Amino acid sequence: MEFAEFKTLVVKAAQELGIADYELYYQTSENAEVSTFRHEIQSFSSAVDGGVCFRCIVDGKMGYASTEALNEEEAELLVRRAADNAAVLETDDPVFLGEGGQSYQSVERTDAAMPGTDTLVELALKAEQAIYDAHPSVTDGCSAELVEERTRIAITNSKGLDLNYEGMLTAVLAQAVVQEGEELSDGYELRTGDLTAMDLTEIGTRAVNKARAKLNAQVPETAVCPVVFSPDAMADLLACYSVVFSAENAQKGLSKLQGKEGTVMASPAVTLVDDPFCPLSPLPMPFDAEGSPTVRKEVVSGGKLMTLLHNRKTAAKAGTSTTGNASKAGYKAPVSVRPFNFYLAPGEQSEEELLSGVERGVYIDSLGGLHAGANPISGDFSLQSGGFLIENGKKTVPVKSFTVAGNFYEVLERITAVANDLKLPGATGVTNFGSPTVLVKELSIAGK
Repeated sequence: MEFAEFKTLVVKAAQELGIADYELYYQTSENAEVSTFRHEIQSFSSAVDGGVCFRCIVDGKMGYASTEALNEEEAELLVRRAADNAAVLETDDPVFLGEGGQSYQSVERTDAAMPGTDTLVELALKAEQAIYDAHPSVTDGCSAELVEERTRIAITNSKGLDLNYEGMLTAVLAQAVVQEGEELSDGYELRTGDLTAMDLTEIGTRAVNKARAKLNAQVPETAVCPVVFSPDAMADLLACYSVVFSAENAQKGLSKLQGKEGTVMASPAVTLVDDPFCPLSPLPMPFDAEGSPTVRKEVVSGGKLMTLLHNRKTAAKAGTSTTGNASKAGYKAPVSVRPFNFYLAPGEQSEEELLSGVERGVYIDSLGGLHAGANPISGDFSLQSGGFLIENGKKTVPVKSFTVAGNFYEVLERITAVANDLKLPGATGVTNFGSPTVLVKELSIAGK
C-alpha cells in the first residue's frame, strides 16, 4: 500500500477513536552498495527499508507506535497501540506537535539518476583499478566502495502539517595501500556526487598520494607546541564534541554549556555554524523531524555562545523557540536533537599562510580512538594521531604513533587562526561535520 492511502486510513482511525492530536511520520530509504577487493566484487547489497511512526497526545501524554506494514488492519492497530502507550506513561514533560502553515526555504537539487546494478559494478571495478594504476608502490589490499541511497521523509499531523522530502546520495570511497620495503601505509579518498561523472583516476591518485605521504614516518618528540589540525581531523573532533551544543544534553547535565548562552566560550576566531542548506552537503533539509522550518544559525559567533540546538520540547523547558534541530535516528526513534551541517566557519587566509606563522609544531591529519579517548562531558581527550612536523612554516617529515591531549573547550579558546579551506570531509547524509585548517596556540604532544 502506498503511503498516501495508508495515511488516510490512519487519520480515519484516529478520528474514530476520538484522538484529536496526532502525527504520522514516514521514512524510507532505497539503497545499493557494492565493494571490490583483489579486482573482484567482494560484496553487493540492495535493500528498501523504512516504515511509519504514529504519535498521539492523550490526557497530556505522548504515545508512540511504529510499523513497517502499511495495510488497512495495521492502520487501526497502530493508532490503538500509540493511545495505549500514552495511557501508561508517568512523565509530566510537556509534549508538542508541529504547527501547519509555516514557511520553508526551498531546496534546489539536481539529483542524477540512480545507476543500475551493472553500472555500479563496472564503476566499482574501474575505481579499484585506478588505485592500482596510480603508482608502482601500490600493493595488495586496495578496495573501492560505491554507495547510492534515495531517502523519503513525510510528516502529517492534526495541526495542518503536511510535508514531503526526497533526496538522493551517491558516493565513492577509494582505499589505497602502498608499500616501500617492509613498510605499509594506507590512505583514502571519499567523494559524493554523480557517480557516472566522477574522475575515478583522479580519485584513485589522491588516495594513493595520501598513503605515500605517510611513508617513512617518525615518532615526534614529546612537547607542548602549536598544533595545526587539518580539515578532516578538526571535523572529527567537532563531530565527537558536537553533543555539548545540544540543549537536550545540557538540560540533562551532560554539557558544560547549560545556561551559558550569551557568554564568551571561545576565541574571536571561532564561529560555529549549523546550516541545513550548506552547498557542500548532499542532502539539504527544509524541515526537521517535528516539521519545524530549518534555518542557518551561528551557534557560536566570534567566540560567543549564541544558542544551543533545540527541538520543541527543549525550547519549552528553556523558555525559548526551537532552532529547528529536532531529529529522529530512524522512523521508530523518539524525537531528539542534532545538527545538520555543523562546521567551523572559514577565515580568509590560505593553509600556506596559516602555516607560515608556525616556526615549529605539529600538523595533525588523522585522529584515532575518539570513542575511547574523548570525554564529551568534561571535554578532555587523549587521542592517537598522525601527521607531519611543521618547521619554519612548512610541513616537513611525516610523524606517527603519538598522542595529542587536551580539552575541547580549551581548544576552542586557543584557536588563533582559521584558514579558508572549509571541507565537510564525511558529507554522506543529513548530519555532517566540517572545518577548515585550524591553528591551536598549543597542545600537549606525547611521542618519544
